[in-house]
Amino acid sequence: MFEYMTVQEASKKWGISERRIQKLCSEERVPDLMKVGRMWLIPRNAEKPVDKRRCVGKEK
Repeated sequence: MFEYMTVQEASKKWGISERRIQKLCSEERVPDLMKVGRMWLIPRNAEKPVDKRRCVGKEK
């Protein structure tokens, strides 16, 4: 059984905006999500998804 956190709690834990977390949830980039009505529930042990907007090792 998972313990869940809200978008607001994940925002504080991961240091990113609530809107960004909602976007990650809608793209299903967080594993084992649950949606209840309009509220996303995120497993407490979920890792912050890697930001695909940043390219590591990108050549200039």
